[in-house]
Amino acid sequence: MHGTQEAPGEPVSCGTTATVIDMANARRADNATVTLVPPASMLPTVLPNDRFNERGAPTQPWRDELHRISNARNVLAVFSTLAQTFGVMVIAGVINTWWSYLLAFLLLARGHVCLNILAHESAHRLLFSKRRANDLCGRWLLGYPSFQPTLAYRRSHFAHHRDEMGRDEPDLAMYSGYPIPRGSWHRKLRRDLLGITGYKRMKQLARALLRGGVEAWEILGVQVVMFGMSIAVDRPLVYVVWLASWMTLWQFSNRLRAIAEHGGMIRSRDRRETTHVVRQTLIARYLMVPYHTGWHLAHHVDMGVPWRHLPRLHNGLVDAGWITPEITYPTYRALWRSATR
Repeated sequence: MHGTQEAPGEPVSCGTTATVIDMANARRADNATVTLVPPASMLPTVLPNDRFNERGAPTQPWRDELHRISNARNVLAVFSTLAQTFGVMVIAGVINTWWSYLLAFLLLARGHVCLNILAHESAHRLLFSKRRANDLCGRWLLGYPSFQPTLAYRRSHFAHHRDEMGRDEPDLAMYSGYPIPRGSWHRKLRRDLLGITGYKRMKQLARALLRGGVEAWEILGVQVVMFGMSIAVDRPLVYVVWLASWMTLWQFSNRLRAIAEHGGMIRSRDRRETTHVVRQTLIARYLMVPYHTGWHLAHHVDMGVPWRHLPRLHNGLVDAGWITPEITYPTYRALWRSATR
């Protein structure tokens, strides 16, 4: 059964609360240990067909079409992200009141999300077709301002794509063990919101600096420039808010998104068992999963598809019957509820 098209060009949505309940019940029936992996009965074998291979990846000639990078439109995306993110800081400094800094603290959570997601696109070399432009923009304009060591991230992230939850999975500790007790879940989120997770990330950066890591020093250089600029205009609180939002709200958002992508899944050749499917709402796409990153299963079946084409790939897999309503969570909240017991 297929869902209905919400609007022209929008991905098909096919999840309901009932299917989430049915999926949980089926897991309990199929597995001695409860996981978040859809049971085999909900993973129909409908591929290959004329557009996809047996693992869900698009085949020629559609693959070439989906792999096309739109350089001009991505220039606008980068410019828009930088303008929105750093514009929040500028406006907060111009107003220079407690509430402007509080509002900036909240809004910059999305700013860090946008920077990191476009830096992720650059790590895949999908932001610009010219490698030098792709890497310079991904590192200096997107990654480093938000403390992302883009080159090191690329190496570890490709290991994640080669074998999700495998021996070289860099984020296995983040994904494994779900569903977890509700108390443990709340403790993790509290550590994020209180800055404890951010403090650990800063310790990792400090260790990299002591080891002479080139990217660590480049990140520090960008942060010194940003802090210096805030002092030069007599608004040091602007940088403090930038750092505080990254230390807390960004860590919180990053964990929520990571669990929504792979929490409680397993190592498998079938990526429906490694990656969740969640219906994309406008609010979620604005706050937590902009630039179509929420269509994460589509990203994992072919990591060479730029972000603009992920909804088309997702829709194609829905039309083929490979992504079904039964494995689609209606909201992120529904998935996070399933991640606790």
